[in-house]
Amino acid sequence: MTFENLNLIEPLLRALKTEGYSKPTPIQEQAIPVLLQRKDLLGCAQTGTGKTAAFALPILQLLHQDELYVKGPVGIKTLILTPTRELAIQIGDSFAAYGKHLRLSHAVIFGGVPQRAQTDALRAGVDILIATPGRLLDLMDQRFVKLQNLKMLVLDEADRMLDMGFIHDVKKVIARVPAKRQTIFFSATMPPEIALLANTILSNPVKVEVTPVSSTANTIKQSVYFVEKNNKRKLLNFLLQDHSIATALVFTRTKHGADRVAKQLNEAGVRAEAIHGNKSQGARQRALTNFKARKTRVLVATDIAARGIDVEELTHVINYELPNVPETYVHRIGRTGRAGASGISVSFCDEEEKEYLDDIQKLIGKKIPVVEDQPYAMVHVGMPKPAAANRNASQRPGQAANNAAARKKKWYGPRRPGGR
Repeated sequence: MTFENLNLIEPLLRALKTEGYSKPTPIQEQAIPVLLQRKDLLGCAQTGTGKTAAFALPILQLLHQDELYVKGPVGIKTLILTPTRELAIQIGDSFAAYGKHLRLSHAVIFGGVPQRAQTDALRAGVDILIATPGRLLDLMDQRFVKLQNLKMLVLDEADRMLDMGFIHDVKKVIARVPAKRQTIFFSATMPPEIALLANTILSNPVKVEVTPVSSTANTIKQSVYFVEKNNKRKLLNFLLQDHSIATALVFTRTKHGADRVAKQLNEAGVRAEAIHGNKSQGARQRALTNFKARKTRVLVATDIAARGIDVEELTHVINYELPNVPETYVHRIGRTGRAGASGISVSFCDEEEKEYLDDIQKLIGKKIPVVEDQPYAMVHVGMPKPAAANRNASQRPGQAANNAAARKKKWYGPRRPGGR
């Protein structure tokens, strides 16, 4: 199967050739013909499967054909809602690349920056608008954005919008767009509230699901290192002594943790920058640009900030801290091994995170291989947690662990006269 087999027009095929794409991914192969027939689509696909092109290419083709043959009122004809600034920018870059030979304009709007440049672009007129929900509603209320001529609506990464608390904003936007439209809905997972939303806004959709929900790509080599919490920094420095790790995206659970890890790496002589929600948009973009240009070897990120990071030839993802939501693990490691390329995922797991690891392995349906030959291996992996971590507060500190270990050995110690 090639892109020519999908009946794409010559300007798009030329742009794809320039970008070095010749064969569509499974999600593109299934979604593009459906969307070119102007049908609604419900896509369930993990990150890194090529879904941006799966909706961008048919949108560009349909709008181009309408411009040539079915001229209508001017204004925004396609709206793409996405959860984060980084993902919005990435989608905008994709439309610029694929549509370089077409006379269609697009704009990207998001919060956290002054609105002047965005409102100027809107005044000039755009065919395709890529937006985060909050800034979009704000500009709609200011009457900079008018959607009465909308033909296509895309909700991308709907599950992440739910996680980030944007779902009510999304519903407000949907209430203000024409009922007669083509709707494209993508989500990596389908929690009940997302499934309900999809059922509400889609009309006789074609469902496309290219991989099991929340699975990990087979092209990603995964491993886990059991390590004491206070040794994680040393283990990270040790691994980065391997210069075959050209680029690494390191995940922490908190913004403070991202800053701390980046600072420690720089002190150890490893060029690193942090990216998270407290950083200004300019700082986030500089960090991402430096990482893509390989001026920075390590980018330390929180989950929300990292959604939408698309770096070619990213070799390693390192979970410095395991996520407490197992689906997040899938999204994290999906930053590498994209579009059929190979990648490596390394996870650090301390005593408190073993429960998270169990949940992750249950979700992905396989055990992650343990690396035991490493200088900071945790001692007594798998031993019961100390009493402080147990809910039975009536036991003395250490008593629960000692009792559990004794029961495991089926030995209760010497008997005293009159009983145990």
